[in-house]
Amino acid sequence: MLPQWAELNMKNLLRFLLFILIIRATHAGEVRMLVHKSERNLSVFIDDVKTHTFRVALGGAPDGDKEKSGDGKTPEGTFYICVKNPKSRFYLSLGISYPDMEDAARGLSSGLISNAEHDRIQAAQQEKMIPPWNTQLGGEIFIHGHGSSPDWTLGCIALDDSDMKLLFELIEVGATIEIKP
Repeated sequence: MLPQWAELNMKNLLRFLLFILIIRATHAGEVRMLVHKSERNLSVFIDDVKTHTFRVALGGAPDGDKEKSGDGKTPEGTFYICVKNPKSRFYLSLGISYPDMEDAARGLSSGLISNAEHDRIQAAQQEKMIPPWNTQLGGEIFIHGHGSSPDWTLGCIALDDSDMKLLFELIEVGATIEIKP
C-alpha cells in the first residue's frame, strides 16, 4: 500500500497524463481560453468544446477593466498569448497581449500614451507580437502559477501550479484568450 502523499501524487500524475492524451488526440482544432473574472475561473475550449475549467486568482482590485499601470486590475477583452515563459518566477507563465488596439486608442485619447506608443502597440498587435509593456497603460499581464486564492496579483491571472502545468502544455503562442467581467 502506498503512503497517502504518494497516492495523491500518482493521482495528479495520472490526471495530468490523461488530460494531455485527450487533448493531443482531439487537438485538431482551435484552442482558446475564456476567463470569467466574477466566477474566478478559466475555461479551455477546443473547437468550442469545453475541456477543462481552472480556479483562478486575479489582481488585487479585480472589478472593472484595467485602465493604467499600477491599478491592480485584470484587463478585460479579447487577447492572444504572445509569449510562453518556462522560467517564470511564478512557476510557468503565458504572456497576454495587453494592451491591445482598443486600450491604445483609449490611452491616446486620455493622454496616458503618446502617438509613438500608440503606433508601437498597434504594430505589435497587427504582427501578433508582444506589445509594449512599459507604457502608462501597464503591461506584463500573465497567466501564471503560485496559487488561485485569494486575489493577490498585480493584474495577472494565477492558477495553482498543477493546473498551470496542464495549461502551459496545452496552450501555444497565438491562442486566443477572452477575459470577461
